[in-house]
Amino acid sequence: MSMENLLDQPFVHWMSSGAQDGDIVLASRIRLARNLEGIPFPQRANGEQLSQVVSQLKSSLCDLNSKEQSDYMFIDLEKLPLLERLVLVEKHIISPDHAREASNRAILVKQDTTVSIMVNEEDHLRIQCLMPGLNLVKAFTSANQVDDIIENKHALAFNEELGYLTSCPTNLGTGLRASVMVHLPALVLTGQINRIVNAVIQLGLTVRGLYGEGTEAVGNIFQISNQLTLGFTEQEIIDNLYSVVKQVVDHERTARGGLYADTTDMLVDRVWRAYGTLKYARSISGQEALALLSDVRMGYELGIINEGSDCNFNELMVITRPNFLQKMSDCPELSGNERKKLRARIIREKLTND
Repeated sequence: MSMENLLDQPFVHWMSSGAQDGDIVLASRIRLARNLEGIPFPQRANGEQLSQVVSQLKSSLCDLNSKEQSDYMFIDLEKLPLLERLVLVEKHIISPDHAREASNRAILVKQDTTVSIMVNEEDHLRIQCLMPGLNLVKAFTSANQVDDIIENKHALAFNEELGYLTSCPTNLGTGLRASVMVHLPALVLTGQINRIVNAVIQLGLTVRGLYGEGTEAVGNIFQISNQLTLGFTEQEIIDNLYSVVKQVVDHERTARGGLYADTTDMLVDRVWRAYGTLKYARSISGQEALALLSDVRMGYELGIINEGSDCNFNELMVITRPNFLQKMSDCPELSGNERKKLRARIIREKLTND
């Protein structure tokens, strides 16, 4: 994937169809936090030290490309305008925090977009692997391979008792944050979501919104991840998250089945109203678009409608975001009304073509 495609094309690998539990689990992510030995963490480092980190990680390109047999791109965030950095956030390539400040920050992105390495975010590097569906083991295997390549080239901050040293104490140890992005419309509609979220939290996990920490669960999309890394092995973290997510998936499927059995006419009407609005609306807000897409995606998975696909709905999640819309437009800056009209037109075209 070229730099131009990375910014202009909505589809990335995690949106692919047919993955395990893909009707509910949109994507699985593994993120490894690492820091270079002998250089202060990003919050304490000066510009020269941060620039040194960028240079050292850029030198890993040849090793990554030869050992992974792939083409990694190096992207200097200082050379990207804020709009393009925010597009990468909307595609889940980088975090919101990484996009806000561009000075001495960079990313290394694998051509198929499954792996991205954020340089000088909260830690010197954060290796992220994003896979479609419930695919934590494969995501970890891929992220771990990249970690081994980097550790063979660079000395990392490590303590025999504490494990990998990180800016945030909750990442000490393995430095592993595992998360899944789940679509839970039936649990929300049946009023069970708060009980489920509280149960997940009591099991030592955390629940966040669409773009992670500090964001809302718009479109009935939530991220479930481990809270702590110190004192747990990578396998324990992954197994625990996998087990809990499987239970959440079962609850969502049960809730969907109950909704369909008990309120068939009401649910079918809700789904088709959502589809009709998306297909014929001339102006629509981002919040409303995600809410309606949530209903339509559930209707597709329940067999109420047979138009479109889960892959297309995942793409629309990105296409309808404000920064991606702005990037697609020919206008230097869209007004709120112009953005709503463009969003509606793109959704209409997408649904009509499919």
